[in-house]
Parts: sequence; C-alpha cells; structure tokens
Amino acid sequence: MTIEDLRLLTALAEAGSLAGAARRILVNHASAWRRLGALEQRLGARLFERSRTGYTPTPAGEEAIAVASRVVTELGELERRLAGQDIRLTGIVRLTTAETLLDLLVPILAELRHVHPGIVVELVTTNAFFTLTRRDADIALRPAASAPEGLVARRLAGVATAAYATADYLEDRTGIDPLALDWLAPDDSLAHLGSARWIAEHVEQDRIVHRSSTLMGLLAAARAGMGVAPLPCYLGDTDTTLRRVLPPVPEMASALFLLTHPDLRRMVRIRAVLDMLAARLTPYRRYFEGKAQK
Repeated sequence: MTIEDLRLLTALAEAGSLAGAARRILVNHASAWRRLGALEQRLGARLFERSRTGYTPTPAGEEAIAVASRVVTELGELERRLAGQDIRLTGIVRLTTAETLLDLLVPILAELRHVHPGIVVELVTTNAFFTLTRRDADIALRPAASAPEGLVARRLAGVATAAYATADYLEDRTGIDPLALDWLAPDDSLAHLGSARWIAEHVEQDRIVHRSSTLMGLLAAARAGMGVAPLPCYLGDTDTTLRRVLPPVPEMASALFLLTHPDLRRMVRIRAVLDMLAARLTPYRRYFEGKAQK
C-alpha cells in the first residue's frame, strides 16, 4: 500500500464521496476511481459501500482508514519538523487563498518573485479550507470568523460585508424596504458565512431569486442587475458598477488571517512569504474594513 493509497483512504473517509476525495488530493475523479479499485483488488476486500448518497466504509474499510490516518498524520508531522529546519531562501511554498483575494494577492507574488527569485509559490485557489496540519498547504490567506486552533495566526484586518446592487437596478426601486428587494444569496456550501446566516434570518425565502456557491458568482450576478448581493466591502466598494444598499452589517463581519503551522514558521522561505504578504496587505486595511468607499 503506497502513501498515495493512504491519502486517498483518508480523503474519502473525510469527504464521503469520490469526487470530494479527488479534489482533496488534487487528482481527477477517474484517477481516484481507478486507484481505489486497484487497491481493493490487491487487498481482496471491499473497503467502501457505494450508494447514491456517497461512500460508506465497510468494517475492513474502517480498519484501513484508522491505520491510514495514523500513518498520514505521522508522516505529515515528520515533514513539518524536517522542513522547519530548512534555512534556504529557495524552494516551493504552497499558498492557499480565496478567489476574492486574487486581484490583491497576485501583484504581491510578482514582487516576491523579483525579490526572492529562488522561491516558487504554488497558489491553490479554493473556497474550502485546506488542512495545514497535513501540509495540503504551507500558508493560508483566509477571511474567517476566527483563526483555527493549533495554527500560527496573524490577523491582518477586519473584513466588513455590506449589501450591493447596481444603480440601474436601484433606480426604479427608491424607497422600497431593502429586505423586500430581490436578493442574491450564498448557497448551502457557504452556509458558514455570516452573510448566509443573516439572510436566512432576515430575508423571506420568496425574495431570494438567485444562489451561488462563490462570492465571485454573487458579484457577477449583482453586476448583471439581478438584485442585491452581500459582498465583502473590498469587492463591493471597489466595483464602479455597484452601490451600497445597506451599510456593513456587524453579523456578517469576519477577519483576514494569515496562517501557517507552528513547525513551519521559522522556515526561512515561509517567513519571507509571510512577511511580504503582511507588509503589502496591511495598507489595504481600510478597504477590508469598509472605510474606503469610492
């Protein structure tokens, strides 16, 4: 059994579906399917029951998952300890972030490339939290309500969220209660967001005319004049087509965190990336906190 097999087992146990497991270990669905089939054939045991609702471990699968989880965790800990001893300003740094931050982030990475040409940044753009404890990534730049336990966290700014729509959409709706307008809402995959909870509590279901699994999807729908979208102020306030319908809502607020694992924070190339990100993003604090309206 290879380490790739072990990682597939742990990913499948966590995700509950082959597609979700494939995304976690960064392979395509067909490769994950073939790898699982080959593993079960070699072992002569069925590890998962397949159904429409997902993959459920068999007794043999539960035993295999327990061993796989322990081995993957121990290997990850060894990698972090050894990596933390690296004092070179060269090598790969794996950085995960949300797509809403790309316009701010990529110019900083271009500067980093100029200043430290030996550092190669692998940028993983996803709305899901990668697990830093298993080295899915070395650094995370994430808006979140709070920093995850067990990680070294640097809070760069508060992140305010307000409601936005186009001027054309609002033109014929002057004086209408904002809650009675057409709303664009996060879907269930973003149910953890404060904006999703606020909409569920304050906006009638029949006023929700569109849902999206990403904030960039909500931004595009708002730009198209479909209705009112909750957006981080660093997106909404800098878009010339949008106007605030509601000011920043405290229940929607979060914070921007720069995260890494304790075992990696003294690694020279990790520290170089962390320091540049913090230095270049801190001046944008007013934009993140909704205090720099256009």
